Amino acid sequence: MWGGRFASGPSALMEEINASIDIDRRLADEDIRGSKAHAEMLVATGILSAEDGAAIAQGLDRVAAEIAEGSFPFSRALEDIHMNIEARLSELIGPAAGRLHTARSRNDQVATDFRLWTRAAVARLDGQVRDLQGALIDQAERHAATILPGFTHLQAAQPVTFGHHLLAYVEMLGRDRGRLADAGRRLNECPLGAGALAGTTWPIDRHMTAAALGFDRPCANSLDAVSSRDFVLEVLAAGTILALTLSRLAEEIVLWVSAQFRFVDLPHDLTTGSSMMPQKRNPDAAELVRAKVGRVLGALTTLATVMKGLPLAYSKDMQEDKEPLFGAVDTLDLCLTAMTGMIAGMTVNETACRAAAGIGHTTATDLADHCARVLGMPFRQAHEVAGKLVARAEGLGVDVSQLALDDLKAVAPDLDESALAVLDVTHAVEARTSFGGTAPANVAAQVAEARARFLG
Repeated sequence: MWGGRFASGPSALMEEINASIDIDRRLADEDIRGSKAHAEMLVATGILSAEDGAAIAQGLDRVAAEIAEGSFPFSRALEDIHMNIEARLSELIGPAAGRLHTARSRNDQVATDFRLWTRAAVARLDGQVRDLQGALIDQAERHAATILPGFTHLQAAQPVTFGHHLLAYVEMLGRDRGRLADAGRRLNECPLGAGALAGTTWPIDRHMTAAALGFDRPCANSLDAVSSRDFVLEVLAAGTILALTLSRLAEEIVLWVSAQFRFVDLPHDLTTGSSMMPQKRNPDAAELVRAKVGRVLGALTTLATVMKGLPLAYSKDMQEDKEPLFGAVDTLDLCLTAMTGMIAGMTVNETACRAAAGIGHTTATDLADHCARVLGMPFRQAHEVAGKLVARAEGLGVDVSQLALDDLKAVAPDLDESALAVLDVTHAVEARTSFGGTAPANVAAQVAEARARFLG
């Protein structure tokens, strides 16, 4: 493949460190699409004869079929997917195959292939995140009025509804989709025709190949076209944040299924048992989703380290760009599928959720608000009154919601029976009707809005 420059082929060691076919064979479809678009452009511009163009197209179709049926003879001696396909094309159609590489370098070829693959991966991930949002929205609708404790510092804070809690993740995932979409838009420029780094002397039509491959436009600068991998870094950064979202949700599930919480139950087929303890049913799928964020973050770190300090234009270091992205996308694919299955198949223990919501003085803020609203106290004074009542409840060994009216009056004599009502967890969630609040009526409206915004 090197023509007449070298007196001998590479050593076995050089072949081992240099070959990438075991990784980049995943770009076969993209490589064939790019080559067909390039050949069509060469014919349209008069650089390639129509006969050679037809032979190349037919030969590439044959190569695609062989790859699809598993009979393609991949060779590590040919280094990468580009040379493997070109060599087989040459066997199939003869000298015309050698004309395909006119006005093209492997540098712009691989950059084009990789952008095509990454664009499709972004679209695929977006669809999977959308599916997870759909499962969350369905559960949120089902549990718009199911009460559970909300936490800060993992301490009981205020009652919320289960639907409201799940819709928080719908919003987070919506931003994850937005970041992926932004990355997808920015990467949708075509490097093909940039050559090795400086463009070409041939009268090519880069706008034609860009349009044929579904790109918005050709990359404007040939150096940038072949040497930039920020589009991969951006997808990996968005993927890392997405993995963090999934990890946080996974951690909630791990807590919720524990005997100490008993808020939810997972489908049996997404849990495992213990080799020693017969009673155990472990949330291993959730735990593994929680752990796999390390793989995606590691991929981002790997490629950032590869790219740091590389001068323009292409360097062989950049061959290390594909494995991190392929691995990260595979990991996200698996995690999203598992998480969607867990959420869709999850059953909620409404009784346990409501009971827990009444533990930990979670309506103390409602009492402080009542003192400020009804008695006209400054909120800081009302906060102090509520705090004293919490202390009184703890001294009696009860929750603040279980205090009698006489207990309330002992601290704030002007309080009456209306204060007892605000200490009920149902009243607490129903009263929070502010925009974005947890009231069941709000949640029902938010479910409808989320369906239209994210699933419509």
